[in-house]
Amino acid sequence: MGAMKDKLNQAMQLTQRLQRDYPAETDSFLGFLNRAESGKALDTKQKELINVGLSVAAQCEWCIAFHVEEAVKAGAKRDEIVEAGYMAIIMHGGPAYMYMTPLLEALDEFLPAEVKA
Repeated sequence: MGAMKDKLNQAMQLTQRLQRDYPAETDSFLGFLNRAESGKALDTKQKELINVGLSVAAQCEWCIAFHVEEAVKAGAKRDEIVEAGYMAIIMHGGPAYMYMTPLLEALDEFLPAEVKA
């Protein structure tokens, strides 16, 4: 088995253990993930390419393994996935909740609230 498949197995084992030992917390986290990923403005491939870049920026090998596999399943090509990784190198971005504050402020300033799509 490859190193990245090992990472996926480790993530699955961790999730199973946390679901057993901390079901409320784990269910809340997984529920949030499902809600956050359920939006319709981006397709699955676009979301996974974003997640690939964020995984690189967060330096999370388990996340990289998971999201690269999901991006491939969604039809992403090698060059698209590598480019997503390079975007992370440029910005060293990460999934930081509080940075939604300036994002929302910018949207409020540059895009009227009635324009949602």
